[in-house]
Amino acid sequence: MPKPNILYIHSHDTGRYVQPYGCDVPTPHIQALAEDGILFRQNFCINPTCSPSRAALLTGEYPHQNGMTGLAHREHKLHDYSRHLAQFLKRNGYVTALSGQQHVAADPEWIGYDQIIGNKAEAHKRAAAYLHNAPEQPFFLSVGFSETHRRFPETGPAEDSRYTAPPAGLPDTPEVREDMARFKAGARILDEKMGTVFQALEEAELNDNTLLICTTDHGIAFPRMKCNLTDAGIGTMLIMRGPGGFEGGRVCDQMTTHLDIYPTICDLAGLQPPDWLQGRSLVPWILGEEDEIHDAVFTQVNYHGSYEPMRAVRTRRYKYIKRGSDRRHPAGPNCDASPSKDVWVRNGWMNERFEGEELYDLVLDPCERRNLIDQSEKQKVLEDMRRRLHEWQRQTRDPLLHEGHVAPPDGCITDDINNPSPGVGIRWRAEDGP
Repeated sequence: MPKPNILYIHSHDTGRYVQPYGCDVPTPHIQALAEDGILFRQNFCINPTCSPSRAALLTGEYPHQNGMTGLAHREHKLHDYSRHLAQFLKRNGYVTALSGQQHVAADPEWIGYDQIIGNKAEAHKRAAAYLHNAPEQPFFLSVGFSETHRRFPETGPAEDSRYTAPPAGLPDTPEVREDMARFKAGARILDEKMGTVFQALEEAELNDNTLLICTTDHGIAFPRMKCNLTDAGIGTMLIMRGPGGFEGGRVCDQMTTHLDIYPTICDLAGLQPPDWLQGRSLVPWILGEEDEIHDAVFTQVNYHGSYEPMRAVRTRRYKYIKRGSDRRHPAGPNCDASPSKDVWVRNGWMNERFEGEELYDLVLDPCERRNLIDQSEKQKVLEDMRRRLHEWQRQTRDPLLHEGHVAPPDGCITDDINNPSPGVGIRWRAEDGP
């Protein structure tokens, strides 16, 4: 089989709130893609904040390994941009192009694409034009959208807040319903733009030899979702379609992560995977050679607006979260400003206490609200989850384990924990200490 083209199409802050995951968020083009490809229902990002999530997918490494522990526009960077998937594929005979959002470098030129062909507003049109005139050698095309990132667009006739349900775990109030209705408007626009790219791929007769990867960075920007290690924060849509068995409208209920995408591409393209990869190829499961992909997945948070280090291990039944700091920003946990956040703040969210450790039964408590950390009958489970997390931290040389903190890069900007005004930042210098 010739090397497949790779179309990596991705959104901002969408989680699994699209139609093929059963949500009341009409996205017909994404739905059609799922019906042709494979829908991964238990896919998780590695870090539910924008740049670290994308960087983990595109390097195959955890953020504390690749250096992207915070936001690119706040001066966080990869240690080595040559490990980026685009550069790796370029060294192996691919032509590479970027259209729209990327968010792993303050300057996209650092990444090393052969072409940067479109801004965020024109990403779908420029990507479609690229596909209609695709190069003869295999290509890697990244197409990024931000329509489901705040601020959301105004609602249209299809989004009526009177008949909109709030996301699970949030109160049913007019403010939250309106907030969700506007998210749905963003998802509608996102789906239309993705549909333009899907149609161009078909018209160019490239479907048969193109692996299409459709995903997002992390959960939606609502309280206890984005920036949190709840399933609502780390759960992401992932739909793949293309050669090598990625077809047929199948559903995968096995746990997968964004780290698995890089080795999967290597497998399909017949390339030797680099030794730094942390994920597993999905191809053996696709071909029926393996029944399970992961028995546990590991996730983290370091920096978003402010420093709020957390680590988690998730099995099919349980989630264990360990916090690395008791410092808390006066404006609340890392959570985008929104009408939904305002509802929680007005009703005492700021007074909620952080637990140093959390243990959840994901079957009996899927919203992760009942912490079982002190229940005597769960102590064996807790010991096992602590052991798993500690061993993973040791193996991946997690600085939170070895140094007790994750130092930000020199010159990066973090929110001032002594100033409650949103967006007030301080530039960190090495001599300031952790």
